[in-house]
Amino acid sequence: MAPEPPLLRMSGITKSFPGVRALDGVDLHVQAGETHCLLGQNGAGKSTLIKVLAGVHQPDGGTIAWRGAPVTLRSPTAAMRLGIATIYQELDLVEHLSVAENVFLGHEPTAAGFLVRGRAARAATAVLLQRLGHPEIDPGRLVGELSAAQRQIVSMARALSHDVRLIVMDEPSAALDPDEVDNLFRIVTDLTDDGVAVVYISHRLEEIRRIGDRVTVLKDGRAVAGGLPARQTPTREIVALMTGRDVAYVFPRRPPDTRPPTREPVLTVHGLARAGEFAPFDLELRPGEIVGLAGLVGSGRSEILETIYGARRPTAGHVRVDGGRLRPGSVRAAVRAGLGLAPEERKAQALLMPESVTRNVSVSSMSRFSYGGWLDRSREREAARAATRELSLRPDNPSAPVRTLSGGNQQKAVLARWLLRGCKVLLLDEPTRGVDVGARAELYAVVRRLADDGLGVLLVSSELPEVLGLADRVLVLREGHVVHEAPARDLDEHRVLDLVLASGTSGPYTTPGAPGASGAAPDDTTPTEGGPAS
Repeated sequence: MAPEPPLLRMSGITKSFPGVRALDGVDLHVQAGETHCLLGQNGAGKSTLIKVLAGVHQPDGGTIAWRGAPVTLRSPTAAMRLGIATIYQELDLVEHLSVAENVFLGHEPTAAGFLVRGRAARAATAVLLQRLGHPEIDPGRLVGELSAAQRQIVSMARALSHDVRLIVMDEPSAALDPDEVDNLFRIVTDLTDDGVAVVYISHRLEEIRRIGDRVTVLKDGRAVAGGLPARQTPTREIVALMTGRDVAYVFPRRPPDTRPPTREPVLTVHGLARAGEFAPFDLELRPGEIVGLAGLVGSGRSEILETIYGARRPTAGHVRVDGGRLRPGSVRAAVRAGLGLAPEERKAQALLMPESVTRNVSVSSMSRFSYGGWLDRSREREAARAATRELSLRPDNPSAPVRTLSGGNQQKAVLARWLLRGCKVLLLDEPTRGVDVGARAELYAVVRRLADDGLGVLLVSSELPEVLGLADRVLVLREGHVVHEAPARDLDEHRVLDLVLASGTSGPYTTPGAPGASGAAPDDTTPTEGGPAS
């Protein structure tokens, strides 16, 4: 008998944009019921390839066959009708609509030929959420009220609401904690057991070995390897294919601690708390020190950073920078005092995507270039170029729209903004999310160099090797409480996971004499009321 043809066969796919050949003869063959991992650095062509598959882009050349028959995917609707669904890293959900409305947007349930709204859609959504292991998500709740992890689940439910035979998942684990990742892998396994194919894109190479069957690697718009066995191919070989060089998960060497122990902290957090989010939190951060916050999604890590920065108003406690007490709930006061934040969702929360690199870098320092209501654009460009060159941002073109940069260089643009501003404390929330393995090493070196130059850095990351490899000191959080603090060199991944996954009720702890040890709220904390200050 003749062998079964691949579910999907993309052959010789080419696609060019003005000045760029994004895809140069790429082949991708996917079998029914397999998890096929698509790997490559930022700019390798992964996004363009999956947009061709999704019907968003039309290829300039090559052929696509579905179940052995040639097809033309002229639109996302055409792809969906065939049974191809795509879940993008930047989730395309409508925040002011409910979960159920998002799941069935564009193909609302019908009965006897009539459109059925409300109850039927919510009931069908509840079934999908049950299948995905998240029955606690209310189908009637607004998507804008959900966490990043819950939104990911809603996007999966939307895909499953169609009769899909192939699902593309672009960085699906980026916003998930370890328990959620395990649930994601269960979902993927259930889908493939049912004969559904999954094209899985991730920068986390350890995931490929856990969930993948075969691997295709892209580099510079070409497929440099196709159909490699995911579990048998050494990680070093995959990295070499992606980068063209042997790159390890390398962190810059920690300098010997020659700082005097009595050096005054640049950032002091005293009894800071938000009811329902995190318990009283204390921290002393000294110039040149990198402190990491480790914990699961929902443990309060990001909320602590945002409250320190003034984006959330605390219910107790206060923050000092160089001894000066900050106005609670005021981003303006925090920035003026010398705080800078690189948020978790840099595209939505930090970057002006249509604007140039120059404007994104200078936006927090405009007063330096404004005189009598006039903006000195020449000085603005020169200052932005100096900041981006210091961080080796590529391409060296400050006029380029920031949306055209890779994830790693977009993050450098955010860091350059605070470098230009002359900040004293850098708050980093998931700094390498969506950044490829080659660019990560560059970002690690940048962060360490900024600390060596005297900045204090407070780091949040879901990737424990990143926290342990980059930080000098680590605070472990569970359910809003700091449960352990230690020098990073004294911890390993297993110890941290034991702490964050421990059962039982979390509570504060005390480490005698340790800066940043969390205990009960100090007596001099001042409760505050209301929303963020204007």
